[in-house]
Amino acid sequence: MNEPTPLAKAEAAVTEAATNTDVVRLALAAVELAKTAQQQAPACQHHHRAQDFNAKKWLTIGGLVVAGGCVACFLAAALALVAVAFAIGGTCATACLLILRALWRDYLKGK
Repeated sequence: MNEPTPLAKAEAAVTEAATNTDVVRLALAAVELAKTAQQQAPACQHHHRAQDFNAKKWLTIGGLVVAGGCVACFLAAALALVAVAFAIGGTCATACLLILRALWRDYLKGK
């Protein structure tokens, strides 16, 4: 009657529990690794091709820029001419008024 002692039974249970714990930890680690592998984004399967140089597009943009610059120059020149015309007109009007005032004063004095 070689029955194990309660102490031996407890030691055997502790050893078995420790072994089972290690096995369970290893299994849980494998499950987590599998989950992580499934959650990773799949690799991109299509490749982006670089766009070809489109000369028509760039010629259109260049032409619009040149046309816009010409319009701006024309408007600036027209505005400058209008400003010069106003200046000349103002000078002439001032001179005319001064001359008319001098004539009116002479007329009033009886000369």
